[in-house]
Amino acid sequence: MEDQAEKLREMMRNKNNGSGESLKTKEAKKTRIITVTSGKGGVGKTNVSINLALAYARTGRKVIVMDADLGLANVNVMLNMIPKFNLYHVIRKQKTMKEIMVETEYGISIVAGASGFSKIANLNEAERQYFIEELGTLSSADIVIIDTSAGVSSNVLDFVAAADDSVIITTPEPTAITDAYGIIKIIATEINSLSMGLKLVVNRVKNAAEAGKIADRMINITSQFLNLKLEYLGFIYDDTAVTQAVLKQRPFMVVDPKCKASQCVQHIVGRMDKIEVQDSGGFGKLFKRMFRGDD
Repeated sequence: MEDQAEKLREMMRNKNNGSGESLKTKEAKKTRIITVTSGKGGVGKTNVSINLALAYARTGRKVIVMDADLGLANVNVMLNMIPKFNLYHVIRKQKTMKEIMVETEYGISIVAGASGFSKIANLNEAERQYFIEELGTLSSADIVIIDTSAGVSSNVLDFVAAADDSVIITTPEPTAITDAYGIIKIIATEINSLSMGLKLVVNRVKNAAEAGKIADRMINITSQFLNLKLEYLGFIYDDTAVTQAVLKQRPFMVVDPKCKASQCVQHIVGRMDKIEVQDSGGFGKLFKRMFRGDD
């Protein structure tokens, strides 16, 4: 698989940029890969993913949201969309990534998840090679946000390991905080060469003080017991506008761009923009990790 991944990286470096000029002759664009994950379901992970994508798109960047929940995909549900095809069709070599990618009315593209398909590692050699080549087409975007499934699985760890940034979502609920620490602990244990940054966002808070208290606690415990740096990106208010938007199956940044939750998301993106993207290997590392098990 090493030769296969290297071949794809070379292909991506030499990919024609649409003007007849090879990327070798000009500075290659760096695709920033951001995973959004959580220790448990019901903390607003997918909602945060979608609205982060909208905030990035409003800065003029090309953004793709990939629903990497291979068990219970719901990015398209939150956008009131029913894509005809999804990742399952790519995995089974029935469609290309370009064919299943859907442009939304909000200026972002989505790749629908493959509900009912549990493990990428079960692919045979031909399916793996095809899936690798198709993932490479996402490198045309400036930002790729990967909305993982909740909890810990090999698929979640694979995407986290390949990311430039991995954003952990929690809420003030004790179980959510405990599970968030749990997934951070597993990430620290299972991924030996953790090169990307782990970030924390506290969702559905009453005020900044509540979020700060939770973040301080998480940062201190993570540093003390895991010897791992956790960066606090910010919080999102428990805003009635979010509930109304979910019921309408529309992003809250569209329903009410001036609500407290929308302003919080814009602030989080501003914080992330000031964070330098480390050379984590991007898609090249993603391919190696997913199909060779490298850390």
